[in-house]
Amino acid sequence: MSEAINFHYVVDGDDFTSAGEASVDIKRKLRQLGVDPAIIRRVSIAMYEGEVNMVIHAEGGTVDVNVYEDKIEMILSDEGPGIANVELAMKAGFSTAPDYVRSLGFGAGMGLPNMKSYTDGMEIDTKIGVGTTITMVVNLK
Repeated sequence: MSEAINFHYVVDGDDFTSAGEASVDIKRKLRQLGVDPAIIRRVSIAMYEGEVNMVIHAEGGTVDVNVYEDKIEMILSDEGPGIANVELAMKAGFSTAPDYVRSLGFGAGMGLPNMKSYTDGMEIDTKIGVGTTITMVVNLK
C-alpha cells in the first residue's frame, strides 16, 4: 500500500438511527484489508463517538478515513457551532447536549475524551460559528 486508501462518508444530522453507519462500514472495510482487530476496534469506537457528536451538535458532517501503511487517519468535519471551550469539552462528563438528547441515552460527555483515549493522536480545529475539524490517528505499527 504505497498510497493511501481513502473512504469518504456523509453523516446525516439529527438522525440518531444512522449515527454509526460510517464506523460500521469502516470496520468491515478494515477487516477486508487485513487490519488487526484491536486496531479496528479503536478506529470504530473513535469514529462512532465523532459521528454521534456531529449528530448531536452540528447537524451532521463528513468523515474521511485515510489508510496508510503505518497509520489510519480519520478527519471529521462539520459546519456546526464550534466548540466554545475545548479544554472543558475534553473533561470526562462535561456535556452541552440538550435534555432530549440525554433522554435518548446520548450526550454523557464522554465523546471527545473517548476519541482521544482510543487514538494515538487527536487535533481539534474549531471556530465558533464556522465549524469543527477533528483529525485522529491510530498507528498500525
